[in-house]
Amino acid sequence: MQPLLGEDCLKRRLLGEYKNVVADSPQRISVVKHQPHTMQHTKFGEMIKDRRIVAGMTLRSFCRETAIDPSNWSKIERGVIAPPDDPELIGRIVGLLGLSGAEETELGDLAAIARGQIPADLKDEELLAKMPAFFRAIRGQTYARDDFEKLMSGVEKLHKP
Repeated sequence: MQPLLGEDCLKRRLLGEYKNVVADSPQRISVVKHQPHTMQHTKFGEMIKDRRIVAGMTLRSFCRETAIDPSNWSKIERGVIAPPDDPELIGRIVGLLGLSGAEETELGDLAAIARGQIPADLKDEELLAKMPAFFRAIRGQTYARDDFEKLMSGVEKLHKP
């Protein structure tokens, strides 16, 4: 890759176009272009890291703005430790990264899943009682058709106004 020099590199970095900026020497800076995930994220850490980089924030600047320990946050982004369960902190992160409503919901879902929890807005008692049929189905085990239909009915009820 052709290294970029000084101002051009800095401008692109500020626009979030580059993930890693490496100073080879005082006069020469190498960069690695960042390609954000285009598919839906499957992990909380992936999503946060992508959005943080696109926003042009380093890990340390992000942590300074959100009052989070950088060492611990790095572990969260890498999936080593579970994401926080603090709605106020998640709200600050959403605001700082300018996430849309759908992205905020996705972030909350990914955080709950990473903590081994069911997202709070899906904790309908009737639906939860039917989850074992769903788990048997996705494991390829047999299940009673009636149980599966009840589960699907419960899911449909969640989406009705």
